[in-house]
Amino acid sequence: MTGPRVVVEADGGSRGNPGPAGYGAVVRDADSGEVLAERFASLGVATNNVAEYSGLIAGLQAAAELNAERVAVKMDSKLVVEQMSGRWQIKNAGLRPLAAEAAALVGKFAGVTFEWIPRERNKAADALANRAMDEEAGIARKEEPAPKSWAPPASLAEATRIILVRHGETPLTSQGRYSGRGDVPLTDEGEAQAMAAAGRVAGISRDIAAVLSSPLSRCTRTAQLIADQAGGLPVTIMDDLIECDFGAWEAKTFAEVQERWPTEMSAWLASTSVAPPGGESFQAVAKRVRAALATVLSAYPGKVVVLVSHVSPIKLILRDALAAGDAFLHRLFLDAAGVSTMDVWPDGNIAVRSVNETAHLR
Repeated sequence: MTGPRVVVEADGGSRGNPGPAGYGAVVRDADSGEVLAERFASLGVATNNVAEYSGLIAGLQAAAELNAERVAVKMDSKLVVEQMSGRWQIKNAGLRPLAAEAAALVGKFAGVTFEWIPRERNKAADALANRAMDEEAGIARKEEPAPKSWAPPASLAEATRIILVRHGETPLTSQGRYSGRGDVPLTDEGEAQAMAAAGRVAGISRDIAAVLSSPLSRCTRTAQLIADQAGGLPVTIMDDLIECDFGAWEAKTFAEVQERWPTEMSAWLASTSVAPPGGESFQAVAKRVRAALATVLSAYPGKVVVLVSHVSPIKLILRDALAAGDAFLHRLFLDAAGVSTMDVWPDGNIAVRSVNETAHLR
């Protein structure tokens, strides 16, 4: 007699990435959809990806306890689905033992398939993961309403949260070359970085209203991975988020530019009104980026919005938000797939919550 065919829905999350984490898994009968088992637990401090793999492992263990023969795994983590399907390498050393444990469990069944699904179709597992995190934190569930005094102040609820993400690595990024309007793609490492950034964004908020991107492919690809992780949102192109036009300096290193254009380089470093030969000044970039941000704040008041862009636009947004001087632009380093977050209130007040987060890339 053969065992049942089941569907495993699994998820995990981290409030901080890394931060307090938990996972959830639901095992259903493949034919009737009846829930056969549920698993959820907190993990202490961990990353989103660790939590997602933990949810998968718990779901497969539950399916094995039910003597299932075939398993259809459904998750909203594209990273886990692609890695377990063998299409993506597992570059994060911390995930390899978890992937190996999951693979060993997969070997117990006659057949296992992996399918990515949008977040809205994975609500049961997501709810269990959040239940685990809530219980660990001592947060009352809906059936036990929290005291009204726990509600956030109205002023906080009105803020628009802007999550700024630099695109993943490209061949020019890895060589330290100026990369402006040239449409260079992500490297394999850049793809992995973008997926990790998607996990970090999910850790900041599970209620993303929009994902907006520069039109260049290194950004649109990064944005797409973030949008997929956020439940299959569309990616909206904003032309004003494009990188500065570096003109004749495109694809050159800083040393090469200093050697060939020493006078122009000195003038450019000294003033944001100066443009590279045939290029665009930072003042011009700032003007269009401010217009783009104003459009976002008008269109998504009180929402969470992800902007995927480049070094120069993100630096200029942060410079304005921090009321910093122009020297800030040449002193701040932004990593590929780094994440920065700020809140903007309707009255113009701004709180920068993080700059160039990179823990998700380790």
